[in-house]
Amino acid sequence: MDAPRALGCCLFDTAIGACGIAWTQDALAAVQLPETTRAGALARMRRRFGEPVPEAVPPEFVQAAITRVRQLLEGARDDLADLPLDLAGVPEFHRRVYEVARAIAPGEVLTYGEVAKRLGDPGASRAVGQALGANPFAPVVPCHRVLAAGGRSGGFSAEGGAATKLKMLEIERARLGNGPGLFD
Repeated sequence: MDAPRALGCCLFDTAIGACGIAWTQDALAAVQLPETTRAGALARMRRRFGEPVPEAVPPEFVQAAITRVRQLLEGARDDLADLPLDLAGVPEFHRRVYEVARAIAPGEVLTYGEVAKRLGDPGASRAVGQALGANPFAPVVPCHRVLAAGGRSGGFSAEGGAATKLKMLEIERARLGNGPGLFD
């Protein structure tokens, strides 16, 4: 499967740095968490498409998505689950993993193993981690809400790795089960 053909992209500032977003006619083609530099964030996002994607003024539905991502990264309780994603080029297993991840509410977490169980394949926790590592839509597909066994952070492919993941969970006041939040 080929990646979607993005019509445009732009960077936007958030509480954790400059994020990127790309779009097709009626869906998000990619969302990029911050890099050290704005140029790095833009370059990493564009690599997904294999062709130049022009910087452009985002259409209204993308501007609305940007506003909601900004609010999420400031602590709003928005799951972003209704934002349209262009899943062209995303393997079927990854799509299923992303569907489960999108159902995790802000401030809640699952483990890779729990996601695998919800997929009906309890032995697939490593494959779940690989799918989330390839996530082209963070934080709209909230891969930061999936942890390793025992509440360990596990991997995170955004720049800053686990520290970025934990910062995002801190913003959401994440909780493990019925106990106190990760940061209480």
